[in-house]
Amino acid sequence: MKGIYLDHCSTTPLLPEVWEEMLPFFRDRFGNPSSIHAFGRAARTAVEEARARVASLIGAVPEEIVFTGGGTESDNLAIRGAAEALKVKGRHIITSAVEHLAVLRTCRSLEQSGFKVTYLPVDAHGVVDPGALGSAITGETILVSIMHGNNEIGTIEPIEAIGRLTRERGILLHTDAVQTVGKIPVDVLKLQVDLLSLSGHKLNGPKGIGALYIRQGVGIAPLLTGGHQENDRRGGTENVPAIAGLGKACELAGRDLPSRMKNTKARRDRLQSDLEGKFPDIQVNGHPESRLPHVLSVSFRGLPADEIVQALDREGVAVSAGSACTSGRREISHVISALGVPPEVAQGTVRLSVGWKNTAKEIKTAVNLLVSVAGKLKALQELEASVGGRKCY
Repeated sequence: MKGIYLDHCSTTPLLPEVWEEMLPFFRDRFGNPSSIHAFGRAARTAVEEARARVASLIGAVPEEIVFTGGGTESDNLAIRGAAEALKVKGRHIITSAVEHLAVLRTCRSLEQSGFKVTYLPVDAHGVVDPGALGSAITGETILVSIMHGNNEIGTIEPIEAIGRLTRERGILLHTDAVQTVGKIPVDVLKLQVDLLSLSGHKLNGPKGIGALYIRQGVGIAPLLTGGHQENDRRGGTENVPAIAGLGKACELAGRDLPSRMKNTKARRDRLQSDLEGKFPDIQVNGHPESRLPHVLSVSFRGLPADEIVQALDREGVAVSAGSACTSGRREISHVISALGVPPEVAQGTVRLSVGWKNTAKEIKTAVNLLVSVAGKLKALQELEASVGGRKCY
């Protein structure tokens, strides 16, 4: 498709090398990896090679990687699996107010099953205070789940400091690293996490595949029971083509990570500086320094975000009014609300997320179109206000 794609937090394009890696497993290498004949052994080899590639990207060992159906399943397996396995020790979980809905809704569901969940607030930049987390820990606390990098504002949380704290207290730490793996360096040993979620389609791999890192020695209850696949941690025949694709995407991400980071940050910074030059009253959300290199969240006072997104779409520019899981609904994001952004500003929040293949020309064109779109929307608002139309924001 033609156009300018600035929604890489939502999904990323599948790389040609990844597709080539997957293709044989749709055709002649179609065996079931649980079968012991040659067809099955070929599939098993592909799965284990991919497992090693995923592990290498995050500093793990292959045995610590469990393949899942995506980031949401990985989050569910980590949180529900740990809660079920450890409920005899306690029923208290700590998370934050800015987590992805895959974490928040899972925690809310567990509350209906007798678990107690503490939702930590964040500061104006979206950062969780490790000290506040430490104070929230009780004798019943069994799990902490804090995301590594926020999917809406890009803020990177102090997981390393949190990891030291939870490791000292003997409490499991899960982090949703869906937006960080393949975007910035991620090392599970340095972060001192016990569980880490990642997703294929966020790092130029296929959709419908993800992985959960489970530190050696950590036991969790499976969500899907059946066969003995994934070392009894996730039953069901493995999605071999997607697993092979995820492995290749991880290999490429590890190889090209420095250049990808440099390119995305350069484009993101230019996008931000150009927008600030065109819109003096624009608000940039997220931490000014501890932020993912590809994410830019901005709020336009007085302009509804969904109308900006739709108008840009008509001009061939793809952006988001928040996470892809909540876009299309006119409501203020729970992440932006947690920052304390006033409603009249919050409702004009747009997320632009660049990719390492975006060009300087695309950034310039997108900014010019955004200026044009904003001008037209403001003119329309003034016209409707003058004739007693809809409420103006």
